[in-house]
Amino acid sequence: MPRVAAIDCGTNSIRLLVAELTPRHDGTVDLRDLHREMRIVRLGQGVDATGELAPEALERTRVALADYTIAARRKGVEKVRMVATSATRDAKNRDDFFRMTRETLGVEAEVISGDEEARLSFTGAVGEQDPDDGPFVVADVGGGSTELVLGTWDGRKAEVLTAKSVDIGCVRITERALKSDPPTAAEIAAARDLAGKVLTEAFDVVDVGQARTWVGVAGTVTTLSAIAQELPEYDRDRVHLSKLSAADIDRLAARLLSEDHATRAANPVIHPGRVDVIGGGAVVVQTLAEQLAARGGPTELVVSEHDILDGIALSLA
Repeated sequence: MPRVAAIDCGTNSIRLLVAELTPRHDGTVDLRDLHREMRIVRLGQGVDATGELAPEALERTRVALADYTIAARRKGVEKVRMVATSATRDAKNRDDFFRMTRETLGVEAEVISGDEEARLSFTGAVGEQDPDDGPFVVADVGGGSTELVLGTWDGRKAEVLTAKSVDIGCVRITERALKSDPPTAAEIAAARDLAGKVLTEAFDVVDVGQARTWVGVAGTVTTLSAIAQELPEYDRDRVHLSKLSAADIDRLAARLLSEDHATRAANPVIHPGRVDVIGGGAVVVQTLAEQLAARGGPTELVVSEHDILDGIALSLA
């Protein structure tokens, strides 16, 4: 039963999963969580405007990664895989990031393609779904990009049919369009227009009309579920496999876009590092729901706490 560490470094957060992998007789693998952790490091701070990773963002990421390295060693990890996504794909000075991760973690970080990011997210997201509810469309809303993936799950193996990654996420849309606190009506309209145009690129590739179930992963989606449930504190078990209707999503987006920073910060389920970008993330999710409906896809969102981290860990089996 090897122990593995999966690290996902995105535009907004860096996350760690330490897991134990147990092979089954049918050739598949069971994954048992030993430790999960998330830090908001905002690696993609300003990348959209400057094209470079900010020194302070690199340092925040280094500190988190050093702590993750210690945690993995204490858990007896034998294999480690770290993947980096949108922010590092776009940065001119990404060699500085690679040097830092190599010196801190002891292994090379991988900058994966949007398609590989989509495949790993899908594999992690559908593992607890009923195969009869497929085909599935999985939406991974990150800080700098959103992945849309259509595929099937037979209870043992996931098969990706089509996937597309586009450059829109909670950080990118906030930095481009939502500059006021709270944002103005004109800014909200601009954000929705931007999300619609960029996400159309994904929907033109991924035939969501084939899907029966929509699964959403990553911090924007899980935070929206926690807000909708009015939880007194973030509860991973209550969030996992919860559901949001299109009306729920519309209501949440309207609420978050009308609130100022202080009001959002007072909500105990919103991580401090998401306070300034959760409204933008809600616009992305709302636009996803609208385009799914327009194209004959499912509009009820199943929220999953299992995502690319689980896919990374399973890739080490």
